[in-house]
Amino acid sequence: MNFDKFPKERIPLPEKYQEIFEEHYQENRSGKSKMSFISSKLEEWLHKQVAKSSNKHKDTLEIGAGTLNQLRYEKTGNYDIVEPFELLYKDSASLNKIRNIYVDIKEVPMSQKYHRITAIASLEHILNLPDVVATACKLLDDKTGVFCVAIPNEGRFLWKFAYTVSTGLEFKRKYGLDYSLLMNYEHVNTADEIEEVLKYFFKETKMKLFGICKTLALYRYYECSSPKVNNVNKYINKYLM
Repeated sequence: MNFDKFPKERIPLPEKYQEIFEEHYQENRSGKSKMSFISSKLEEWLHKQVAKSSNKHKDTLEIGAGTLNQLRYEKTGNYDIVEPFELLYKDSASLNKIRNIYVDIKEVPMSQKYHRITAIASLEHILNLPDVVATACKLLDDKTGVFCVAIPNEGRFLWKFAYTVSTGLEFKRKYGLDYSLLMNYEHVNTADEIEEVLKYFFKETKMKLFGICKTLALYRYYECSSPKVNNVNKYINKYLM
């Protein structure tokens, strides 16, 4: 696999987008607008797939935990999170369920092993995606660990069509701006790119679709196991040492 395109870079947002970015992000995450509420109901599919995954009652690390909304669906053991933005979770009623909070996955001690590592609608945002997945492999329990990934079907027809005629129209009416520019800024990795990285690092990558096929789907879910130790070590020695 060619890793030359990583880490990716975000093109700076135009000033008009910067002015409304935080307001829109908070509104979108809280489901306050009509379209963000509908989106949050559809996204329940992502959360439910992860919640019923293998090792669901054992030690978990969630990458990009955001507002801790995954915990509404979970009955799990020890629960650690990686989340750089404290503002998202600091007032959450679920905060008392968290054992450890890390700003970056590289802060997690390598001595700490997890039966399950999860990422719900987060890998599409990560600039250094292979670094994060390779590190997750090292943190998984050697025998039974699973990496559970739920993502929007970014880069395929139905995903773009769906947000264009829903959130995109609402965004255009409210701000007079093109929503696709904001999406391109936020989602730096396509679903196909994420799948490619997962298959490079794992022997087993079971996929489910919320849709008919990859082109006509809104979301994907991957349950990955059995890291390819040679690939993981080769990547870490070349790019992370």
